[in-house]
Amino acid sequence: MQDFDYNPTTRVIFGENAIDQLGELAKELGAKKALLVTDPGLAKTGSVAKALTALNKSLIDSAVFQGVIENPTTGQVESGVQFAQENGPIDIIIGLGGGSSLDCAKGINFLLTNGGKMEDYWGFGKAKKPMLPAIGIPTTAGTGSEAQSFALIAKEDTHQKMACGDIKARFRTVILDPNLLQTVPRNVAAVTGIDAISHAIESFVSMKRNAFSQMFSKQALKLLSENYRAFISDRQNLAAAGKMLLGAHLAGNAIENSMLGAAHACANPLTAHFDMTHGAAVGLMLPHVIRFNAETVNGFYDELAETAGLKSGAEGLAARITELFEMDHLPVRLRDCHISETELPELAEEAAEQWTGKFNPRPVGETELLELYRQAF
Repeated sequence: MQDFDYNPTTRVIFGENAIDQLGELAKELGAKKALLVTDPGLAKTGSVAKALTALNKSLIDSAVFQGVIENPTTGQVESGVQFAQENGPIDIIIGLGGGSSLDCAKGINFLLTNGGKMEDYWGFGKAKKPMLPAIGIPTTAGTGSEAQSFALIAKEDTHQKMACGDIKARFRTVILDPNLLQTVPRNVAAVTGIDAISHAIESFVSMKRNAFSQMFSKQALKLLSENYRAFISDRQNLAAAGKMLLGAHLAGNAIENSMLGAAHACANPLTAHFDMTHGAAVGLMLPHVIRFNAETVNGFYDELAETAGLKSGAEGLAARITELFEMDHLPVRLRDCHISETELPELAEEAAEQWTGKFNPRPVGETELLELYRQAF
């Protein structure tokens, strides 16, 4: 069996209207004034109001930073830090939203407590001082960022993504409330759901896979594959929403314990240069990566396919991802994303520098990644 070091530190609260417990949970962490990190769109849905109401009931003051956009950058993190300093003293950070808000909240925690810039924390374990307690509340069934100790932050100028991790950056408490998913637009629900499925599949076969990570991956894929269509069709279906939310969280736990692979390495340059959403970019590349990896880990793909109720192992998994894309009218070829074939070598060069590719079960370099892009083109 693969060696592993499993170190859980996060309390997880799951249930309908669980956000109503936010004030009590924050108070247990010693909170007096909270920084709530979210995005402008979410503020219009009522979710922010629910969070503030819960905090107010426990007499916890709050400041709301709404400066998060998709794929948060170093500039957004720095703006959040300045906002926190102007509205402090802050003693707890709450991330409310999709993966971007959760990552930005973690990024703000790094700089607010340890100073410097995000580049100083690129890698793992570089924060020397204690960090503030934090609570993560996902409002999409996607990234699973609430389960991870890494903040994925893009450089402001190049949009190169940096994975900045530290066990102190983990959310001390996570609230999984399926009611918060009811306002997710269909297209967002689709791409975030596919992102979560990709996390389950890539983490299951990664070079760092182990008994714990594969347990999380497998259960995540079961929940996600069985409830994806029901949730996409009706976001008011709380049973399906809850299972998608839990599935995405378990997939996030799998990433925390095993990392990812070549599909994510290929996706990051696409989101940086062509305004593709992360989930769409990963899902477009994933079928080609699955087929590429099949000669190395096809037995694992057989196991995943059976879990998802599919036949044909790797080919069945790859075909299902493409099928989901087509059902939701998402592009399945790079040529349909305003990308020219002449740009593929540059994308391959950047993908070869991505950290996640190093954990792919079949080694990938610039040559292999270029071929994957060509197959996807």
